[in-house]
Amino acid sequence: MSPVDIRIERGRPPLEPPPPRPRASWHLRANAVVVGWLALTVVAALAGDVLPAPRWLLIHVFLLGAISTAILIWSEHFTVALLRARTPSRRGTLARLGLLNAGTVAVLAGVSAGPWQVAAAGAALVAGVVLWHAAVLVRLVRQALPGRFGHVIGWYVAASAALAAGGVLGGLLTADVGHGAAHERMQAAHAVVNLFGWVGLTVLGTLFTLWPTVLRTRMADGTRRSSRVGLLLAAPGLAVATAGLLAGWRWVAPAGLVAYAAGALAVLVPLVDALRRRRPHTGAAWMLGAAIGWFEVALAATAVVVATRPAAGVAAALEPLLPLVLVGFVAQVLFGSLLHLLPAVLGGGPARFKENAALLERGWPARLAALNVGVPLLVLPVPRPVVLLGWALVLGSAMAFVALAVTALTRARPARPAQDAAADGGKDPAAGAGGRRRSLPAVAGVAAGCLLTAAAVVVATTGGSGPATVTATGSRTIEVTLSGMSVRPGVIEAPLGTVLTLRVTNADAQRHDLRLETGERTPALAPGQSATLTLAPLSGAVDGWCTVAGHRAAGMTMRIVPTGTGAGTGAGTGAAAAGHTAHSATQPAGPSRLDLAAPMSPGWKPYDATLRPAPGGTEHHVEIRADDTAVQEVAPGVRQRVWTFNGTMPGPVLRGKVGDVFVVTFVNGGTMGHGIDFHAGANAPDGVMRTIQPGERLTYRFRAEFAGAWLYHCSTMPMTQHIANGMYGAVVIDPPGLPPVDREYLLVQGELYLGEPGSEAQVAKMRAGEPDGWMFNGTAAGYDHAPLRAEAGERVRLWAVAAGPSSGTALHVVGAPFDTVYKEGAYALRTGDPGGAQVLDLAPAQGGFAELVFPEPGRYPVVDHTMRQAEAGAHGMFEVSAP
Repeated sequence: MSPVDIRIERGRPPLEPPPPRPRASWHLRANAVVVGWLALTVVAALAGDVLPAPRWLLIHVFLLGAISTAILIWSEHFTVALLRARTPSRRGTLARLGLLNAGTVAVLAGVSAGPWQVAAAGAALVAGVVLWHAAVLVRLVRQALPGRFGHVIGWYVAASAALAAGGVLGGLLTADVGHGAAHERMQAAHAVVNLFGWVGLTVLGTLFTLWPTVLRTRMADGTRRSSRVGLLLAAPGLAVATAGLLAGWRWVAPAGLVAYAAGALAVLVPLVDALRRRRPHTGAAWMLGAAIGWFEVALAATAVVVATRPAAGVAAALEPLLPLVLVGFVAQVLFGSLLHLLPAVLGGGPARFKENAALLERGWPARLAALNVGVPLLVLPVPRPVVLLGWALVLGSAMAFVALAVTALTRARPARPAQDAAADGGKDPAAGAGGRRRSLPAVAGVAAGCLLTAAAVVVATTGGSGPATVTATGSRTIEVTLSGMSVRPGVIEAPLGTVLTLRVTNADAQRHDLRLETGERTPALAPGQSATLTLAPLSGAVDGWCTVAGHRAAGMTMRIVPTGTGAGTGAGTGAAAAGHTAHSATQPAGPSRLDLAAPMSPGWKPYDATLRPAPGGTEHHVEIRADDTAVQEVAPGVRQRVWTFNGTMPGPVLRGKVGDVFVVTFVNGGTMGHGIDFHAGANAPDGVMRTIQPGERLTYRFRAEFAGAWLYHCSTMPMTQHIANGMYGAVVIDPPGLPPVDREYLLVQGELYLGEPGSEAQVAKMRAGEPDGWMFNGTAAGYDHAPLRAEAGERVRLWAVAAGPSSGTALHVVGAPFDTVYKEGAYALRTGDPGGAQVLDLAPAQGGFAELVFPEPGRYPVVDHTMRQAEAGAHGMFEVSAP
């Protein structure tokens, strides 16, 4: 062997390029953002009524801020790990995270402080980001080699599509698209698709790999099959449930949730198999197990609510169940996942891993018990002190986790290369004086940025409508009552800086809500229900109104006025003020000039005025369905949305004899509350005439004790609007001994108000009693274009009902006097009497008939001899032919 010359060089080795930054460093900084949002969630919960929309802010700070950020981070991480794929561009990932958080801040600030366009833009940004995220995951799947875990990625892609749909719905809600029941259905669909889609599908997909990993056992053999079956059931089921809620289809939405639940059960099969092999033994495992249990409870409760409530009432009914999902399921999944994942992310080798794991799981049995005991206390109808105890338990558990996570984050730092440590004299580079660890500048910067962003949101949401900061100077609680198309009190005066708490009670027979222009709003309140709104310190005039279609225009408005500012006479701010300005500028106008001689639209068919004889039997069964979405031609060439019974204006005609019993099944197929009132019967109004909600039905039974031509109409306030928009019809009860005639016709006269039903302009005309026209059987001048038929010498009985709602009729046939007149249950003139009659005069809601014989062939106008009304559409024609 030849000798080896070994030389030892003194001094430091030459510098080498720094190694690439470890993945743990990236996840450490990213998860600091999640912890920051969790901290803000605790702050929002503790701030409570100091915020302008405390409950909404608490939910969205947690779900949009903490949960969505965590899902974006970890679904990409799991996809890369499971597919053994190349990590996507870090720049793109950072861009998605930044845009998601920017969109979140925009939503929070826009909804709470306005304008709504900011919130809508934020919702659109969130939807765009998750679609971008889904495209990245799909690309990773296509680039990866086939593997046994690729099935999980489908859950993440479906979840992203769900949040995109939920974001679109959220944007529409912030823009106040849809009113009344349509708004409530949209809100229910928004909640279901976000909670069970974005969160639920992500968690269900992740559990296939996370659950056995946490238990430290192998994955079940049938996992892939269970995943595919579960996704094929859950994703389409969620889509069907969301569509059913949006459309108000009573049994479609529950069917979709049943399919989703079946998919969730398929997921549980391999999870239970893993549980048989290894029992939970860590805080992470127990929290995930408890979360799965609460998820099943929440899913079952939601399915029951959706199956038993009209779609418009689902959102309000689900609100008390939110703690089951948000705390019991979502929060525990997040806490349990981070308990397991953060130690690995923090890095530092096996010793550091154990140290961080022990730190994060410190006191986990107490935290687990506190959180899971607190959940039912937030849901069950328990006294207020018990609810506060529930919040204390839940927030205490959350605060303990945040404190431990922040401690672990701030003392962690990925290990530097050994030569760097040696060059520093062998000291741990993360250690400072006294052996204490320094916080990483990157972590500190991310956490500080998150908290500063949060502070900006809080400042924006607690500010008033003006730029100045208002200091709270006191507080007042005001009882607010919703009843009779009014908000009482209509004006509330308070000094600047007063923190007002409104206890809002619905004392009416139909649903109402109260929305303030500053963003606070109650849910849709059923009769007798109450809700509490707490405002920010008063800094300017605030307008409020009921959002049910037509109720604001009918007068369900209120105003909060700072005393001593002169705000009581000026216009409000924002959208509500614009509505007030428009309303005050709308002056009552005379009838519009309808072109009654213009042709009717192609395909138009007149309402059949022929009155058929009473059917046989003494008991008549009929179904009447309310609909407020029908479109009808109300004048030549003029079509507009009307509110109808059985799709026509007027509704179906009921005919019988004295003593007959009518059994009416009344179904509300509309989008708001409706009722029905038959003048021909004698019943307590608070029973069969009560307002029922969309999807509900009732049986209305009455006996016709008296003869006459009777009106029936919608009994829901404001009745002026419901009647004027088409919800009326006639019941004809023959007088005893009524002789037969050659022909019988029925004309129901009603007023015509052009415009969107319930709009301020339309309601202003109703209040002034200035219709755009008058109609026989739902169309102005309709029988000019489709004349009624008769033959000379025939006896014709012409029945009439004045539906109003505010004007009657003086029915007259030009060229043919009446020889018989019957109105309001009595004959005023009979055949054979020496006298005759020129008109059948009826006040609003009255009815009767007149008989005549046409002397010769020709065209005989039939008009309301109130000539203003005749010239505006209460005009028709008899076409009389030779016998």
